[in-house]
Amino acid sequence: MRLILFGTGPFAVPTYESLIDQHEVVALVTRPIADAGKRRKTAENPTRDLGEAKDLKILDPASCNETDFVEQLNSMNADLFVVCDYGQILSRECLAAAKLGGINLHGSLLPKYRGAAPIQWCVYNGDTVTGVTVIHMTAKLDGGPCIVKAELEIGSDETAEELEPRLSKLGITAVAESISMLESWDGESILGELQDKSEVTKAPRLKKSDGLIDFSRTAKQIFDQVRAFQPWPKTFTNWTPEGKSPIRLIVGRTAVVQDADMADESVTVAKVETGAVAFCDAKRLWIQTGSGLLSIVEIQPSGKRQMPIADFLRGHQPKVGDVFA
Repeated sequence: MRLILFGTGPFAVPTYESLIDQHEVVALVTRPIADAGKRRKTAENPTRDLGEAKDLKILDPASCNETDFVEQLNSMNADLFVVCDYGQILSRECLAAAKLGGINLHGSLLPKYRGAAPIQWCVYNGDTVTGVTVIHMTAKLDGGPCIVKAELEIGSDETAEELEPRLSKLGITAVAESISMLESWDGESILGELQDKSEVTKAPRLKKSDGLIDFSRTAKQIFDQVRAFQPWPKTFTNWTPEGKSPIRLIVGRTAVVQDADMADESVTVAKVETGAVAFCDAKRLWIQTGSGLLSIVEIQPSGKRQMPIADFLRGHQPKVGDVFA
């Protein structure tokens, strides 16, 4: 099949590698380089890097929906557009430039987690199962009928950063199956299953402010937030040592304190307000949350490296009752 690929981020790479080997890929459409005068790092656009390595024709319009660019797509006589981790919404006019329209590989089990950050928000919400969905594209964000879905269990302490590459590999088979279905499509009937609007949830683009810890949430919810927001925006809080300026602390890893942890004879847990230190010794720092205690396992003071909590406590002395906010 004659394909044009649309992609920017790393999630598309495993599937696109497979498609390049199995189909006629006439072009890769990707986001333009923000500043051509600066050296581009590989991590900024791994899909472009793949295209360059495979000698693909690379197109990088400011908008894929510009009239001139849509005319260029029309002239390439593609059978199908394959879109994944691209960063722009294709208009109806753009989609119409391919005989079979487009398919989109999305990193969630739609209609859950429509939007730019599905992997992070499913981890944030403590989901235990996720997956990928291939949709037949419409001009509405992630709103087309679902052609193929594939599920994957999320590890109990798995971060979004660890989950993403595992999830991206599911796309290889899911997209291949979808293309096979389209090859025999009559061009009129609806492929797959229409999305239930009542089950739609959103996965908006992450903001730096999303990383701030709200200690009124439960210890498990904060634990999931820390897992979700690696490597960006990370999860952070602030602590003001007595007589000193506030310190921004990036929380690297946490654990929910269990009953067995508190059974240790050396532990005396204080009754404190939400967000305050309930227990601290040379190697443990426990914070009171809205429900349960959160153990800080790794931490990174602003301007420093990430370190085990024991290393942090050798140079800092949080006191029981100190508030993190």
